[in-house]
Amino acid sequence: MNIQIAKTDAEIAACYPVMSELRQPLVEVEFLPRVRGLEKMGYHLAYVQQPDKVVAVAGFWLRENLAWGRFMYVDDLVTLSSHRSQGIGSRMLGWLRAYAIKESCRQLHLDSGTQRKGAHRFYEREGMTLFGYHFAEVLGQKNT
Repeated sequence: MNIQIAKTDAEIAACYPVMSELRQPLVEVEFLPRVRGLEKMGYHLAYVQQPDKVVAVAGFWLRENLAWGRFMYVDDLVTLSSHRSQGIGSRMLGWLRAYAIKESCRQLHLDSGTQRKGAHRFYEREGMTLFGYHFAEVLGQKNT
């Protein structure tokens, strides 16, 4: 199983079918320019390539803050639904951990939607701990 960071336009574009399973409002024609824009701010897109296609992707950042020191934050982590329960997600998470350690990160963080119960079971099985809740507000709209 080959895991690497997408560098070329073709590698990034090949990640779209997988990412669209997680980020459904994402439009294919906007994917490459959005990833390129995020890269300018430190975003990385890793992918698992099988012989015929990309089957898993992970978008992540290397950051530092007062609470956690240097850490990896995983924005996006998804395996094609047709390829789940084959150990691919586990291998990707292991690769992310190793990359974070190599980059001197002390912690790895991610958020997961409350409705994604299968993902939560996966993260717990992989040794991650639920530490809290993530709150959000859409700005510019009247709260009722």
